[in-house]
Amino acid sequence: MGENATQLVVGVGGRAGVSVAEVCALVEETLRGAGLAAGAVKALATVESKACEAGITGAAERFGVPLLSYPAEELAGIAVPHPSDTARQAAGTPSVAEAAALAAGGELLVPKRRSVAATCAVATAQAHDLRHHGDAEVRDDGGSLVDLAVNVRAHMPPEWLKQRIAASLGGLSAYPDGRAARAAVAARHGLPAGRVLLTAGAAEAFVLLARALDVRRPVVVHPQFTEPEAALRDAGHRVERVLLRAEDGFRLDPAAVPEEADLVVVGNPTNPTSVLHPAAALAALARPGRLLVVDEAFMDAVPGEPEALAGRTDVPGLVVLRSLTKTWGLAGLRIGYVLAEPEVVARLEAAQPLWPVSTPALVAAEACVAPAALAEAEAAARQIEADRQHLLAGLAEFEEITLAGTARGPFVLIRVAGAAQVRMRLRALGFAVRRGDTFPGLDGDWLRLAVRDRATTGRLLQALDHALTLTAAAR
Repeated sequence: MGENATQLVVGVGGRAGVSVAEVCALVEETLRGAGLAAGAVKALATVESKACEAGITGAAERFGVPLLSYPAEELAGIAVPHPSDTARQAAGTPSVAEAAALAAGGELLVPKRRSVAATCAVATAQAHDLRHHGDAEVRDDGGSLVDLAVNVRAHMPPEWLKQRIAASLGGLSAYPDGRAARAAVAARHGLPAGRVLLTAGAAEAFVLLARALDVRRPVVVHPQFTEPEAALRDAGHRVERVLLRAEDGFRLDPAAVPEEADLVVVGNPTNPTSVLHPAAALAALARPGRLLVVDEAFMDAVPGEPEALAGRTDVPGLVVLRSLTKTWGLAGLRIGYVLAEPEVVARLEAAQPLWPVSTPALVAAEACVAPAALAEAEAAARQIEADRQHLLAGLAEFEEITLAGTARGPFVLIRVAGAAQVRMRLRALGFAVRRGDTFPGLDGDWLRLAVRDRATTGRLLQALDHALTLTAAAR
């Protein structure tokens, strides 16, 4: 495994006399179903009263890992998503498998699974750095690196938008008035203004959703942008993950999402996989009593936005997030918006501070949803599509590189052995790329590359060839 590759702890429990074969079969089936490798298992873990159970000790031996055991009173203090009175009475903890998996301080990846006589759950041995983002790759480089780590469109914002923003500075003495921008966004999607909430970027929207809404079982579909889960955790929620698998092209199976989930978050196209999920598959996730949050921050980079849900009013509980910072190069201005049912918008708005979006950001929002700007964004999306095909064709020439999924966004995800070393060698050659191991569901063998113009891509491919040669020679 590469640098900071995800290591796993599997919590196990079982009835007296459970066999090695049953424990191993359950663990293997659980790992396989979540797209996790048995080789990533660092340890099995259980409660002390089960530590001498032959089926459990034998399973640890068969996996070639240590068996960790914890006192029942320690496990009883760990919050688990699926407590059981039966387990509490029998073992002193509400869930042997989940509590033991979490005892090392990681994050639950797969909740409790059962066979006839055994249970297991899977957690990371170490938590992912959910607050690591692409800007960290270039923050202190002094502008010396070609930035392929951040997904903001290069050479933006355009001059006409700079002029519109600059002209707004004369009105900074007045408090921001978002009515015109809100109406413009609503008109762009064919919605009433009551279904629109302007935010300081999509990141603020995730915080509002986590804090303002009463949810009991939030689920985040990974790999994806990590800020939604980070915001939910900061608000005190226990987050359950659905991990999409590279072997399946990171495609979404709606049946993988627990029926009981009352908040589901998914990106489309998804960062970092660049996969565009069918709108029908996403809409199939809608349920009475469930909020379906679809992050469409990169949808305007897809020509024609064919799988967009923005503007739909026939999907119950739908919440769509959009960002204007990516296509228009406005990450420093912070502007995005939420599209949702009026009741949801009202609850989110009540949790916002006064005047959350600045006057320059409001002016930018109004400008970027005007017809001429939408036509410009569509032309840019077509150019990104052509540039991405050029990048993918170049990457296909490298035997060391694997591409998983069909890329449709302004970035691609690649798998390469020794990715950490490749990334550092690319930095030495003048290119910053995004590490993948901070995304749940990915390990240290993944890198994300932003799509750039053909000339930049040509230089990148030359540098990548050199980096791969040096990495291979160092083994």
